Amino acid sequence: MQYFFEFLGLMAVFSIFIVVPGADFAVILRQSIVHGRRAAMMTGLGMGFSLLFHISYTILGLGLIVSKSLMLFAMIKWAGVAYLVYLGIKSFREPGFKVNEIEVTEDDRRPISALKCLGMGFITNALNPKPVLFFLSLFSTLVHHDTPALIQFSYGIGMAAALVAWFAGVSTFFTVKPIRDRFIASGRWFNRITGAALVGFGFRLALARAAD
Repeated sequence: MQYFFEFLGLMAVFSIFIVVPGADFAVILRQSIVHGRRAAMMTGLGMGFSLLFHISYTILGLGLIVSKSLMLFAMIKWAGVAYLVYLGIKSFREPGFKVNEIEVTEDDRRPISALKCLGMGFITNALNPKPVLFFLSLFSTLVHHDTPALIQFSYGIGMAAALVAWFAGVSTFFTVKPIRDRFIASGRWFNRITGAALVGFGFRLALARAAD
């Protein structure tokens, strides 16, 4: 049960974290508009594989850090709390989604292979600082360092599945123009709600750790 509740806490923050628009969201949005639903879903699947890459180096790296310095480990935890609050404030202030800025040329509309979509998703997520900072700081804040590596990796599989499912939903909705237009129209409020949730999680996390 300890690991179950730990996983629920991690997923609660991660679920808000993944819906905040960023580089991954922009790529999926473009793929769905330019190449269609299938290409966008394959790109999202590539991002899911990249997430497993992030979780792998995080588990190995955090184990080394804890064995060397508990103080450094604590600093990383507080950096995670700070980053959560920063990301929430940034999201809260974002104006909305700018689909009209996506330019589509004839070259863009050429068929694209599933393998290329997978590679695009993997590289986009692997080089995106957002998941890198999440796993290097927030993951260590939310997951106890005594949690077995196998359990931690199972958390990563669950998070990757959630990411792929979210982008599959985005790929589906954004290929239906009326739904896409409605979603974009509410973009400002969507950003404000997710931003406020992230800030709330950050403060709640900080208070909980301060009381330990």
